Formats: sequence, structure tokens, C-alpha cells
Amino acid sequence: MNADSASRAASLLREHRESIDRLDAILVYTLGERFKHTQAVGRLKASHDLPPSDPAREEAQIARLEDLAKQADLDPDFARKFLNFIIQEVIKHHEAHKDSAGETGATAIKE
Repeated sequence: MNADSASRAASLLREHRESIDRLDAILVYTLGERFKHTQAVGRLKASHDLPPSDPAREEAQIARLEDLAKQADLDPDFARKFLNFIIQEVIKHHEAHKDSAGETGATAIKE
């Protein structure tokens, strides 16, 4: 590999890594925004004594995400595993809200 080719490869590598870094930031901020909404859902469920999980919704969301993954040329199995991971985290948060509501009374949940 000559110096010019190596320099071009290094430049392309840097550009790809900069794009990856920007996309990672977008993912983190998007997940943060998503969890703000799921926390609100958890508080709402707790205040109305609704169950922390909704299997029918979870199943529909997984199917929807698998379809989106196919459209985006992303492995649907990976998308399903990723959403399942997020769903389990959300359910833990909802259960914590429910436990908190049980300890302090449903109307005391605020944020």
C-alpha cells in the first residue's frame, strides 16, 4: 500500500468513525427521550393500578420493529432482541413505580 492510498484509507476511516460517533449520540439521546415517555407511562399505570407489562402491545411493537428492521436492511432478529432488552428495562421501571405507588399511595407519584 502506498502512502497516498494509506492516507486516503485513514481519511475514510476517520469519516466513518465520526459518523458512528454522531449516530451513537443520536441513539443515546433518543433512548433518553424514549425512557422519559415510558417513565410517564409507568407513573400513569401505577396511579391507576394497571399492570406494569402489556404483552399484547409488546408483541405488536416487536412485530412492528421487525418490519422496520427489514425495511432498514437491519437483521430483524437483532432488532427483536434489542427491543426485548428495552422492554424488560421499561417493565422494571414500571414495577418500581408500582412498588413506589403501593408504599406512598398512587396519588403521591410525581416527577
